[in-house]
Amino acid sequence: MAVLSRADRAHDAALLAGLALDDPDVSAAFVRRFQRAVFGMAVSITHDPRLAEDVSQEVFLRAWGAAASYDIRRASVLTWLLTITRNAAIDAVRARRQVPTDGALLEQLLSETSAATADPEQTAVHQVETERAIRHLHQLSPQQARAVVLAVLGGCTAAEVGQREGIPLGTAKTRIRDGLRRLRQDAQVRDD
Repeated sequence: MAVLSRADRAHDAALLAGLALDDPDVSAAFVRRFQRAVFGMAVSITHDPRLAEDVSQEVFLRAWGAAASYDIRRASVLTWLLTITRNAAIDAVRARRQVPTDGALLEQLLSETSAATADPEQTAVHQVETERAIRHLHQLSPQQARAVVLAVLGGCTAAEVGQREGIPLGTAKTRIRDGLRRLRQDAQVRDD
């Protein structure tokens, strides 16, 4: 990997500053300067050229929106832009995964964990509680709801949730914690 000279870094920062000012000529030069690197990284993560094109476009939009906050002391423009690319590409891959986002998965997991009892009264109470839990879970994002159901009802550890969902351990822990916190708050508001 080539090391950027101080002049190159300053030139790149000037291009980014022009992007922040909505200068069309400088914006075009900025895109031309970095499009190969951005597209290359997007393809390497998504393994799909069409998706990588969409990611690349999103990256340049994000860069335009965040250009004013760029700090040359923290990283080169290329490093900053490739960080944005990496995050956008990972987001795109996750969004494309074939994971049910409707209530079907939640209802399936809840029904799998409910044991049928011989007592009709207990079965009725359990059905009401299950429907109530589903309503509360629908208040969460689909990702948080899946993490909570897998952890609480499925008995999965945070590491198992992360592995099953294809997310880092820290993200799994955050989804479970935040989801449970939101469920608790939602239940308190509805019960008061």
